[in-house]
Amino acid sequence: MQKRDFYTEIDDFLKDESFKLWVHHNLDNKNWEEWTLDNPKRAKLVEESRLWILALKTNEQKVTQEELQSSLLSTWDKIEAKEAQKKNKKTFNIQPIKWIQLAASLLLFVFLGYSFYNLPLKNTASKNENVLTKNIQDGIIVQINNSNKPQIITLSDKSSVLLQPNSKLSYPIHFTGNERKVYLSGEGFFEISKNPKKPFLVFANEIVTKVVGTSFRISAFENQPNIEVLVRTGKVKVKSQKNSTNKNDEITLLPNEAVRFTKKDATFEKVTDIIKNKSLFHSTTNIEQLSFEFNDIPVTQIFNTIEQAYQVKIDYPKQKLKDCFLTTSLNDEPLLEKLKIICNALGKNTSYEMNENQINIITDGCN
Repeated sequence: MQKRDFYTEIDDFLKDESFKLWVHHNLDNKNWEEWTLDNPKRAKLVEESRLWILALKTNEQKVTQEELQSSLLSTWDKIEAKEAQKKNKKTFNIQPIKWIQLAASLLLFVFLGYSFYNLPLKNTASKNENVLTKNIQDGIIVQINNSNKPQIITLSDKSSVLLQPNSKLSYPIHFTGNERKVYLSGEGFFEISKNPKKPFLVFANEIVTKVVGTSFRISAFENQPNIEVLVRTGKVKVKSQKNSTNKNDEITLLPNEAVRFTKKDATFEKVTDIIKNKSLFHSTTNIEQLSFEFNDIPVTQIFNTIEQAYQVKIDYPKQKLKDCFLTTSLNDEPLLEKLKIICNALGKNTSYEMNENQINIITDGCN
């Protein structure tokens, strides 16, 4: 048995120098290709690990999408050829459709990283144009905030991201596989819809933040020496993309805790109370400071709070709602879920429509 026979996670491969040599320089002194093809069950993990390394290096090495795709599909061809040779032997039964789905999922992940790192932060929009630009290619959306105020982005899983000016977010039109992955350059406040079976990962320069359902802010500007993660609700786990090779290296953060990652020496500094840290406390945004606990509060006032927090405009029939009051907790909910809860509380004839930063409430009034 070899040490690699016991690899069960991507991190195991990322810390193996011979594996990285194989990926980057095609040096196969350890017979990685043969070892991979010998057991189709490990092929998925090997390919995900390879693509992790390639995706992380696209910022430094000009690896094209075609090269990445060719590398991946070449491996699938070799695996299928190997399986064909074993068809008369008692071995693993792999359905072709599963290989296609797996390849598509992995290619999506690679292209997500490729598109993110190779699209410039400054878009083709005019410098005076206060817009949130959107670039869509091969199922990947890259949005850049060229405006002078935060812009709200809603994802396919109903999660919401308040993207700050001069920031960029890259994400798939639809999340596939067992994880939800996005890329951030700049600053964004995330409110993640709960899905324990499908964790949410934010890749921000040198770190990755993993959550299930919570709200937090990440500040990761490329020209800044530090990356910061601040948690408002729930729990998140933060680790370095390059140096973290096991779960013991993860930093766990709870509400009102933060971590500062110093790029120069790749170290973490955990802050257990944001309020007592002046620099972190003064950096908090409106949405982090506002309370979404409402006790017999006019609905019109709740809408005003949402407008302040998310920098959106809400139109609603003021006369019909002027006598409507609501008691509810919306602290740990993404924007769309907040709107849904309010509409349900107002009655069956209430709904909302959202177009970018404009929200329209359609209602006959409260019950």
